[in-house]
Amino acid sequence: MVILLAAYALSFFLPLMVNNKALLVSYNGEWSSPAARDFFASLPLIGVLAPSSFDPAEKYGEVGNQAEANYRVLQSKWEEAGSENYVVMPLYPFGPNEDVTVGGNEKFVAPFEADGYGLLRPFGTDDVGRDVLSRMAYGFQVSMSFALLIAILEYLIGIPIGAVMGYFGGYIDLIMQRVMEILHSLPFLFLIIIIVSFVEPTFTLLVSLLVFFSWLGIATQMRAQFYRERSRDYVAAAVSIGVPTRSILIKHILPNTLVPIITFFPFALVGGISALVSLDYLGFGLPPPTPSWGQMIGVGLSNITRYWLVVVPFGAMFLTLTLVVFIGEGIREAFDPKVFSRLR
Repeated sequence: MVILLAAYALSFFLPLMVNNKALLVSYNGEWSSPAARDFFASLPLIGVLAPSSFDPAEKYGEVGNQAEANYRVLQSKWEEAGSENYVVMPLYPFGPNEDVTVGGNEKFVAPFEADGYGLLRPFGTDDVGRDVLSRMAYGFQVSMSFALLIAILEYLIGIPIGAVMGYFGGYIDLIMQRVMEILHSLPFLFLIIIIVSFVEPTFTLLVSLLVFFSWLGIATQMRAQFYRERSRDYVAAAVSIGVPTRSILIKHILPNTLVPIITFFPFALVGGISALVSLDYLGFGLPPPTPSWGQMIGVGLSNITRYWLVVVPFGAMFLTLTLVVFIGEGIREAFDPKVFSRLR
């Protein structure tokens, strides 16, 4: 959990660590930081207020060149010329979306080989010259954010619905069970494919579609838990002294149903990551050029002889899912009463 949380926290600072835009450019006594602007633009909510990180090459002395400046080239040129101007690049100076149209990028550079400008590519490049390590790092943030958002939203929807069904029962339970059965019977993957074939898939749209179906599992769990707990003596005592129903549900029954809620959460993350990778692999996920493990796997399988294009994204996915499953297993064992029982 420490490794996973640390990696996810660092992923928000990727524009400052893994980027083809400069951390600092000093040109004719003026300073600018395209990477810092890129970082602020990547932040949720406030990102729309951040200024653009695009700086044309003309701004740095290349007259008439309106394309984005190649900061690696500028750094090399100014160093060779002994200029007072200088560029400070991020720790890994390659962006996730720059392709062969950017100088120095070449297709199918093998791992630990140099590109056209003699720069080392630890995990190589893909079929259009994009750096695999950079795309893998950004793809981790996209996958984890996607899975976390789905898991949180399905909990916010499924727990209240399951609680109401299990505690009140009767017609509420009967009607909601029929609704859930209908949703369970729908082939959600085909529905998502049909919808995104008409509408351009976005992060928000895919999250909404998956949450629409994913809350069913936790709602079923919570219904069973609340149905069992409502017959306990402490609930009858609370009702007899006039405790409001909302307080009974939230303060009395809910704390006694935390085990399945906590245990189920890591596996909800696994489901969210797997769903996004599957949709991206099939071509119905996030639009290009969004860094995505599923898209990387698709490219790798289309170029199976370039082994690194398959091994790297599969390895990243395997390692991440393994860590999440270990967290789930640890939580399950921590709440397992048999571990502390003399009747083992």
